[in-house]
Amino acid sequence: MIIQSVRNRSLHQPLISTPPLKQCEVSVIVPVKDEAQTLAATLAALAHQTCLNGQPLSPLRYEIIILANNCTDESAQIARQFARAHPLLAIHVAEITLPLDRAYIGYVRKLLMDEAHGRLMSLGRSRGIIASTDGDTQVAATWIAATIAEIASGVDAVGGRILTDRQSRHALSPQARTFFLQEVGYRFLVAEMECYIDPDPYDPLPRHYQHYGASLAVTAEMYAKAGGIPPVRTPEDEAFYQSLLRVNARFRHSLRVQVTTSARASGRSPVGLANQLTKWTEMSADSALKVEPADVVISRFRSRRKLRSLWQKALHGYSLSLKEIELVASKLGVSNDWLLDELLLSQTFGRLFEKVIHHQQTTYPIRWQLIDVKTAIMELRHSRSLRIARS
Repeated sequence: MIIQSVRNRSLHQPLISTPPLKQCEVSVIVPVKDEAQTLAATLAALAHQTCLNGQPLSPLRYEIIILANNCTDESAQIARQFARAHPLLAIHVAEITLPLDRAYIGYVRKLLMDEAHGRLMSLGRSRGIIASTDGDTQVAATWIAATIAEIASGVDAVGGRILTDRQSRHALSPQARTFFLQEVGYRFLVAEMECYIDPDPYDPLPRHYQHYGASLAVTAEMYAKAGGIPPVRTPEDEAFYQSLLRVNARFRHSLRVQVTTSARASGRSPVGLANQLTKWTEMSADSALKVEPADVVISRFRSRRKLRSLWQKALHGYSLSLKEIELVASKLGVSNDWLLDELLLSQTFGRLFEKVIHHQQTTYPIRWQLIDVKTAIMELRHSRSLRIARS
């Protein structure tokens, strides 16, 4: 029986004193803040993991670290009771009361992922997996096995497909539910268009668009290379994804890795699905969901592909002609000299493209307007059908 339960440990001490099992390949982290109603289901899903062939996954291959922070309910007690009822699984439960300036999900997830990183590295597992989920989320039975398989295929990080449970989705207002489904459809089409125009060999179709804390996994070595979770309040998962791109991490948006979460229209974070659903609920009945036009999306991916080609040439020492620099610079809306300097200075493409976007946003005003999502979806589908016909 392996249970670690700690209370109010100092911020400068490890959360868990018990060392990891030598066979541990995956350290699952679960930040918890008043999740008494959903936590038992979350832990039950994690406890009943299977291999991809349906056989039970050995509990020696993974551990679960739960951090109950600033809770006013019985979340920690529920976690400890669950651990006692599952003696073959390494479940570590920590409680902590954070000061107000640190009592936010970004800091809590950072504490947990830092802890998981240290534990995996203590075993010499640089390709060991830090896997994040949430206390209101239920992972699929093969969540861990599918994540292991994706990492074994050569990627450094995996974003799982995050589904919403039908009951909470149907409890939404008709308008919020409509906007939610429209956004999902739009973002899937954008992700598909990205694969057609600027394909990533490590993230091919079929794929999705999500890389959020409810299902996010990264190797220990890449977590350190990316600098860990950035010091932001929220959305820490999006900021971490950008950090991974900055260091050219091989990221996979996997449909094999799935979780189900609540579509509740209230949340503790000023951003995220819950608060977006609340905003949609409060919008007037004649409102429309506004998004980027299809031609803007397509233009951005085309420009990024051309920029990537230039960067790869510069990286390998090829001389760049003024004509090809001018062509890409004009598409990106930056000066020739600025682009050439950045091409020669940037050691990763992720960092270069981030600089380009920042330069565009601070130097040039947006020259297009958001449009109704229904129009954008129609345009993306039309463009997709043309590409399929050509191929």
